Amino acid sequence: MSININKKLKEKYEAIDQDVEAHLEGLLHSKPINYWDYIQTDVLLSLQVQRTVFPDEKVFIMYHQISELLFKMILSEIEQVAKADPITTEVFTDKIMRISRYFDVLTSSFSIMKDGMDLEQYNQFRTTLIPASGFQSAQYRKIEFASTELINLIDKRFRDTIDRNSSYEHAFEHLYWQAAGKDFKTGKKTYTLSAFEDRYKEEFIRFTNFYQFNNLWTKFKTLPKASQANKDLIKAMRHYDYTVNIKWVMAHYNTANHYLNIGGQTAEATGGSEWVKYMHPKYQKRIFFPDLWTENEKDTWGTDI
Repeated sequence: MSININKKLKEKYEAIDQDVEAHLEGLLHSKPINYWDYIQTDVLLSLQVQRTVFPDEKVFIMYHQISELLFKMILSEIEQVAKADPITTEVFTDKIMRISRYFDVLTSSFSIMKDGMDLEQYNQFRTTLIPASGFQSAQYRKIEFASTELINLIDKRFRDTIDRNSSYEHAFEHLYWQAAGKDFKTGKKTYTLSAFEDRYKEEFIRFTNFYQFNNLWTKFKTLPKASQANKDLIKAMRHYDYTVNIKWVMAHYNTANHYLNIGGQTAEATGGSEWVKYMHPKYQKRIFFPDLWTENEKDTWGTDI
C-alpha cells in the first residue's frame, strides 16, 4: 500500500474519530464480495409471491417490481437536482435526460404487459387483486410531486378554482388521481383510495413540504435567465414532460384497454376507477412545465396519439 493511500485512510478515519488500524484489522476477517451478495440476488428473486396458480401472474408481479425499481432511480436523480445549490445548466440538462431515459424504458416495457401475458389468464388472476390498483404506487406519486407545482396536479375540473396558496390538505383532496377513487358529487371515497391515504398521506405531506420549493419546475424557474433560455435544457424539459405525461401514460392506457375493453365493453379496473377518464391525458391535461408549451400544444395535449 502506498504512503499516499495510508495517509488518506488515516485522514478519513481521524475525521470521524476512528482508529484506522482497527478498521484495517477488520479487513483481515471480512469475506471477499461477490455478485450475488452485492446485488442480493437470492432476496430479490424470493419476492415474487403469487396469489394464484397462473404462470403469467408472475410476469405481472415482476413487471411492476421492475417499474418500482426504476421509479426509485428516477427519484434519486430528481433529489440530486433538488438539493444542488447552485446547479449548472449542464448538470440540470443531464439529470433531466437521465430521468427521461428511465421513462423511455418504462414506456417501451409496456409491450411486456400488453403482448406478454395470456388474456384469459390475466382476466382470471386480476380478480384476486381487487381492491389493489396501480394508482397506489406511492413512488410514482412522489415523482409527480417532485416534478412540478401542486397546482399542475389538480384535477382539471377544479384547477381554475383552487387557490395556489391553499393548504396542502385542501389541495390534496383535489389531486387528479383522486378521480380514480372518489365520487366528487358525494365526496365518498373507495376503500382503495382510503387505504392508500391511510398508508401514505402523511408521508406525502412531509414530502411535499420540501418539494413545493424544490420541484423540477420551481428549480428551473430559479435558474438565471440565460439558463432558462438554453435550448438544450428546454428540449430536455419538454421531452421529459411529453414522455411522462403522454407517451408513458398512453402506453399504460393502451395496455389497460387491451385487457379491459372486451367486445366493446369496458371492464372496471381492480380499484374500481373510471380508468378511461382518469388515465387519458386529453382529459386531465397533466403538464409539468406549462410555460414551455404553446397554448395550442396545451389545448391539444394528448389528442395526437
